[in-house]
Amino acid sequence: VRGKDTKPEMIVRRYLHGLGFRYSLHSKRLPGRPDIVSTRYRTAVFVHGCFWHHHLGCRYATIPKTRTKFWTDKFKANSRRDARNVEALERDGWKVIIVWECQTRTFEGLEESLRELVETRSESQLPR
Repeated sequence: VRGKDTKPEMIVRRYLHGLGFRYSLHSKRLPGRPDIVSTRYRTAVFVHGCFWHHHLGCRYATIPKTRTKFWTDKFKANSRRDARNVEALERDGWKVIIVWECQTRTFEGLEESLRELVETRSESQLPR
């Protein structure tokens, strides 16, 4: 199972780069090693797989039929870890955006999930 350069992550990176964003990847200095980091806009983007991070209400967030207790515990631990990382980043003044794998399947979903970052960029470029 790959943790970096996944297909959903590459889609998000291509989208942001196409809009002119510049960013760094997998910053070891930040809690949770966000997939995409924009220091200019002080924003961290996590691209979560719906299965592994158990996206509530998503059809891709299934629980395997065997060893259900193991998987349930694993998904809960992943969710707690994600929440701790987001809390630590926000406490340090970072904006956190979570993009779910299912949102990267359509342009509209991708655009909606990254709207906050795009709007922040647009506001900072307005003449004063």
